[in-house]
Amino acid sequence: MAIGDIIVGIDIGTSRVSTVVGEVNNFGQIETICNVSQKCGGIKKGKIINEEEISICISKTIKSAEDEANIKINSAYITVPGKYVTIVQNSSSKEIKDKFAGVTLKDVQSAIMQVKDIEIPENKTLVDIVIDKIILDDGKIVADPIGTLSSSITMHAEIILAEKEYIRQVTNIFKKSGLEIGGIVPTTLAERNLILDTNELHDNVMILDIGAGNTEIGVFDGDTFSYTNTIPLGGDSITSDISLVLNIAEEEANKLKRQYGLALRSFIDNDNEIMLNTCKDETRNKVIKSSELIEIIEARIEEIFSLVNRDITNRGLKSKINNVVLTGQGITNISKSDVAGKIILNIPVKIATGRAISMVRPEYRTSYALVRYIANRPFVKTVSSNIDVESKESMLKTIVNRVKEFFYS
Repeated sequence: MAIGDIIVGIDIGTSRVSTVVGEVNNFGQIETICNVSQKCGGIKKGKIINEEEISICISKTIKSAEDEANIKINSAYITVPGKYVTIVQNSSSKEIKDKFAGVTLKDVQSAIMQVKDIEIPENKTLVDIVIDKIILDDGKIVADPIGTLSSSITMHAEIILAEKEYIRQVTNIFKKSGLEIGGIVPTTLAERNLILDTNELHDNVMILDIGAGNTEIGVFDGDTFSYTNTIPLGGDSITSDISLVLNIAEEEANKLKRQYGLALRSFIDNDNEIMLNTCKDETRNKVIKSSELIEIIEARIEEIFSLVNRDITNRGLKSKINNVVLTGQGITNISKSDVAGKIILNIPVKIATGRAISMVRPEYRTSYALVRYIANRPFVKTVSSNIDVESKESMLKTIVNRVKEFFYS
């Protein structure tokens, strides 16, 4: 990244589209220029059901961002749900022509071109390359080999593939919005550096992002991104259950979930009475015990964790996971959800405490994490989104129109 690079990140969630525009400051950190969100119902259970609605919502967030930042946005980066992602591990070795001249950026980029050379299934397309580690001829592992004296480098990487049909849909949505796609990144991979603490970044960790309609799974074997998937249940599922079982309006169900949110009945201090104001099967207001409400919440949370448990067990990953880090608007406001997760998964579970996470409003965390992820991509000439910048007192630039050069292009 370079000082002044402007990066636009978009996350299309089940309930809203969130857009963050960030700029790389003089300290190499991301400074948020603006963030905008728009309610959107174009995705259901992780599937795009209304391209037009999503396109309109993206256009609205981009227009608001352009007006606020006084820029013209021509491209943006986007997240992709884990259910559409396949991770392929690969490695390649690159001989260095002149050991005493040092490894060059060109040598590294050549190794990247080699490592991405895999057979890709017809229904998938390459969207990202994640460099896991680079090994010198003496066996030393380095993050950046440029300038080191070595006769060869061996690169280990994860090749990220996505389903062509989903990418076709997203490309079409962006086209309708007048945007180009700068790059596509799996949701939990983008979130990793924001969600995890420093000591967790090199541990065997599973990120669980429980959002409104989906639960995103991301498994990291140390620095290796080993698995991702999506469970089509989230916080809205809990709200719907409360509404259905108690026969009340979803608005009241959501309010009760937030007010009495508790994942386990065993932690009830006082089994209060709750008056239901919108109950449809009573001529007058109905009264229930708080334990009845929490029983509904507990059942759905148990199902979500059970489905996650089944998934990682079937994939042979469970025994490798040391810790689970929980995040997402769909679960973090429900007390003792981490305890419920630990009971069902039989793995230590904690709510995300990454240093930067508290500085970002929940609805913008994924898109902000995406901007941070892109800003820290190694071995690329530029990561800037394609932006036209107008003259502005706080932004002394003329025209910035950079072609994105992901290292695999």
